[in-house]
Amino acid sequence: MMIDVKNSLVAVAAMVFCAAFSVEPFPEIGAPRRLTDGPHDHLLASYFGISSWSPDLRYLTVLETDLNRRLPEVTDAATIGLVDTADGNRFIPVAKTVCWNFQEAAMAHWLDNDTFLYNDLRNGRFVTVIRNWRTGSERIVPHPVSAVAPDGRKALSLNYARLRLTRPDYGYPGEGQDAREGEPWPEDDGLWLVDLKTGEAKLIVSVASCRGMMPAIRKPGGLAYFCHTVFSRDGSKIFWLARTVDFYDKERQIGDKGRQTTSFTCNADGSGVRRCFPDGWGGSHFGWKDGDTICVTAKRGGNPKDNVHAEFTVGSEEGRRCLGGGLLDWDGHCTYSPDGRWLSTDGYWDANFERKWALLRLEDGAILPLGKFFVDEKYRGNPYWRCDLHARWRPDGRQLGFNSVHEGSRQVYVIDLKR
Repeated sequence: MMIDVKNSLVAVAAMVFCAAFSVEPFPEIGAPRRLTDGPHDHLLASYFGISSWSPDLRYLTVLETDLNRRLPEVTDAATIGLVDTADGNRFIPVAKTVCWNFQEAAMAHWLDNDTFLYNDLRNGRFVTVIRNWRTGSERIVPHPVSAVAPDGRKALSLNYARLRLTRPDYGYPGEGQDAREGEPWPEDDGLWLVDLKTGEAKLIVSVASCRGMMPAIRKPGGLAYFCHTVFSRDGSKIFWLARTVDFYDKERQIGDKGRQTTSFTCNADGSGVRRCFPDGWGGSHFGWKDGDTICVTAKRGGNPKDNVHAEFTVGSEEGRRCLGGGLLDWDGHCTYSPDGRWLSTDGYWDANFERKWALLRLEDGAILPLGKFFVDEKYRGNPYWRCDLHARWRPDGRQLGFNSVHEGSRQVYVIDLKR
């Protein structure tokens, strides 16, 4: 990791500003600490912004794999396990899963200190496995999870087979779902609400119902699809991305051609569907601040510098504000601290193959660079197997966890924040 002189001066200036104007000082940032090691690669077992820590903060859900430089197939099971931070960061293998990828891993979510859930392929179907890691007992919910409500009772589900066609680095291999390949705008597929106790699922927003609010498919053979779902912090609302692609190649696993995006919110029952941005803004990454306010990264125009971190309240989208005073001009993985006072955002690699990461103080918009992380050549090339930092907060706000390859292999790291 490198922190250049310019970034260091920015940090010093921010601390001087704190002292002069009595705003909350930036936390003391510790050096990155590696929690996992070789010979295997490791990554946090869920998407960015999702807590990997057990409620008691002792264990983190982690995937272990030897795969690199291609997408996983049904023969490429990864080990899902726990890092025990109270026992020398010992890795505890728990189970195997073939429903995983390098970006969202297996979408693991904790339910209590003994129980977490993750996606897998069982009896020919993509499912959610709810597992007591101490006893080994498990219960199967017949739908894969894409997000879990804060109370742990409900989940959202998507069509991961369709994602394998349109966005291969986020889908799952195998025939675990019907991809509805012949339906550009399916009426019977989209955003599903799942009861994690009964296993019952209800289609709450269909892809077809959003057709008039999404960009058109511009070529024969294109598809519309949903991806990237998240509940608000009080569970009352949902954010998701709706996309169209003009072309995909199932055999060569090429998707994303001519991709266009719309950002949506709705109530937890699927009512009140709202677009977040005007035409052309699209949307990419996201993080809820509370039950109503959200930050979404978007692009206002064709210039790379047109990337913004836009914060708005549902129902007052026109009152959005761009965070960072123009300095957060990248497509960052944005996620609020548990107390809503800070925003972590990490980006893609630059011309020097370094990923940048910053901490924004919401009170005044000041920014503290958290460093630059070099991307080893082994993890470049096709973006489907890239290693994004994908930071997430520990529930007490005193630590950030992330994935990185800056030391030559894909491993899990944390940095401490002292306040």
